[in-house]
Amino acid sequence: MQTRTQIQIQRMDKTNISGAAEIERRCFSEPWSERAIEEALESETAHFFAALCGGKTVGYIGAYCAADECYVNNLGVLPEYRNRGIGSKLVEQAVKTAKELGMSFISLEVRPSNKSAVGLYEKYGFERVGLRRGFYSSPKEDGLIMTRYFKG
Repeated sequence: MQTRTQIQIQRMDKTNISGAAEIERRCFSEPWSERAIEEALESETAHFFAALCGGKTVGYIGAYCAADECYVNNLGVLPEYRNRGIGSKLVEQAVKTAKELGMSFISLEVRPSNKSAVGLYEKYGFERVGLRRGFYSSPKEDGLIMTRYFKG
C-alpha cells in the first residue's frame, strides 16, 4: 500500500525547473523547454508555483499578472500523482495570488475535451466565456476560454 506524502505548494524557483520541464514533456504535446521555463521565472509579472511531494516537483502552475489581469499559461501534474488534489491546490494558489494582487480576473484556455480540467476550473468559479478557434495543435482543437472574475 502506497503512503501519501504531504503535498507542499511553494513559489517556483530555479530548483524546480528540471521537474517542471519533466511535467511539460509528460503532460503536453508541445512542451516548454527548461530554458523557456527559466526565462518565464525571470519575468516580473510571472507567478509560478510548484507542488512538491517528498521534495520532488510533481506539479506546477504558471500565471502572468499585469495591470489588473491574470492569465494562467500552464497547469500540469505528473500522471502518477493525479487524483490527489494537487491540481486543486495549485488552482487555489493561483486564484489566491490573483486576488492578493488586486486583479479583476484570472483567465485561461483549456481543451474542451479535457473534461477533468474543465470540471476543476468550474469547481473554483471559472466560467466558460469564449472559444479560441484552432488554439491547440497536436492534436488540433479549439481552446475553451474560462475566466474567474473577482468582485470589488
